[in-house]
Amino acid sequence: MNSKNNINQLKAGVALSYISMGLGYLVSIIYTPIMLRLLGQSEYGLYNLVASVVAYLGVLSFGFGSAYMRYYSQYKVKEDGEKIAILNGMFLIIFSTIGLIAVIFGTILALNNELILGSELTKIELSRAKIMMMILVINLAISFPSIIFTSYITVNEKFVFQNLIQMMKTVINPFVVLPALLMGYGSIGMVIATTALNISLEIINAFFCIRKLKMRFSFSKFNFKLMREMTVFSSFIFINLVIDQINWNLDKFILGRFHGTISVAVYGLAAQLNTYYMSIASTISNVFIPRVHRLVANSGDNNDLTELFTRIGRIQFIILSLISTGLVFFGKPFISMWAGNNYIDSYLIALLLIIPVTIPLIQNIGIEIQRAKNLHQFRSWVYFFITLVNLGISIPLAKNFGGVGATIGTAAALIVGNGFIMNWYYHAKVGLDMKFFWKQVLSFIPALIVPVLAGILINIIFNLYNIFYFLGCAIIYVVIFFVSMWFIGMNQYERELIGKPLGKIIGRIAKKIIGV
Repeated sequence: MNSKNNINQLKAGVALSYISMGLGYLVSIIYTPIMLRLLGQSEYGLYNLVASVVAYLGVLSFGFGSAYMRYYSQYKVKEDGEKIAILNGMFLIIFSTIGLIAVIFGTILALNNELILGSELTKIELSRAKIMMMILVINLAISFPSIIFTSYITVNEKFVFQNLIQMMKTVINPFVVLPALLMGYGSIGMVIATTALNISLEIINAFFCIRKLKMRFSFSKFNFKLMREMTVFSSFIFINLVIDQINWNLDKFILGRFHGTISVAVYGLAAQLNTYYMSIASTISNVFIPRVHRLVANSGDNNDLTELFTRIGRIQFIILSLISTGLVFFGKPFISMWAGNNYIDSYLIALLLIIPVTIPLIQNIGIEIQRAKNLHQFRSWVYFFITLVNLGISIPLAKNFGGVGATIGTAAALIVGNGFIMNWYYHAKVGLDMKFFWKQVLSFIPALIVPVLAGILINIIFNLYNIFYFLGCAIIYVVIFFVSMWFIGMNQYERELIGKPLGKIIGRIAKKIIGV
């Protein structure tokens, strides 16, 4: 019965994830242009710059969230409730302490923001940056203790609740931010409103865990031996966190120092599109994280893991290839109409970010397989050295070529690190059959030929800067893409995955139409 409930949670979780994501994109399409125009390009750039600096404090989590799920899964298999309670107590103490440390470091950053942000900012911008930095630091500090509750909900596979909370955040956020912007409070008002909303939702998560899931805490037996073991396990995840922060926030920081807030704004919009792109892939893989840890804890069969890895990767590729090719053919007019012509340079930056990141995104469940097997150390060192190269390339390129130059370094790091080195490691050390994986993924290439040709013809024939042509051609492109994928690319499992829910929806609509 419990297994059936978990499967239902998984299916409902995936469905709600995509509903939430679709709703989020719809809200963003409406909300972002209004926000950009109310803030102004310089103020939006300032917000991105400050947020990118504060984001570095996120590495203080040390990767303990993944450690929690690993050890919880081990204790859950043994049904050891007492050890789970001790684990919960340990992590609440750890994350609360990290939150206090974040406040200390964040205060130091805020008081020395001129030294950090550079001389390109005006005195008014530096003053606003200091206030925003302190508010965002408080937001981050409070989010640390909440990691234990979020992880507990995830590891117990309560995806319905988790995604309903995300949907609430998506829908409510514009309604709390826009009044602050309309009243003239600018970026400071925006971060205050966002922080208040985040804190409210973290409280709801904690309440759900304690009251509904009966989450227990034990503070009497702090297991220092386990703490040392977790620290070793998490140390390499910590390196990954540092690397991710450098890869995704370094460019904004460099651009802010050498080119000012407007350059950061242009890059920031492209980075926002890239964030949406990454969230689409992680939505699928996130619901399988507990299953990966259970598979490894129970048997660790590499054939089962390869099958899961490939199945998820293929589904991710279908969705991501639609978006990435769509961005190539429709991205420039979309950005022009959506954000304005002063953000048109975001198009090339977005392409340089999104296309290289596709490889790690269709393989991102592999990161969790590595962690479950305690084989994630190699990835950390590979990324560390590649990030040093990225750093060395990005600074001179950003100084000379602005946002596009900064992005080239990041793209090169992704291609070398994920496209070559990590694929070798998955195959040789982790035990995943990467030849089988890539054979399955590359079998989609024939299905991409017709949509790509259609995209080229659309751009030649139609003026996509006309909203009616844009919408009509975009719909035609999506239809061509899915028809081609259905008949040429998808296997039986994937057709059933899409066809069954679609058939149910069509059936219900038909019943309503005929009045049955």
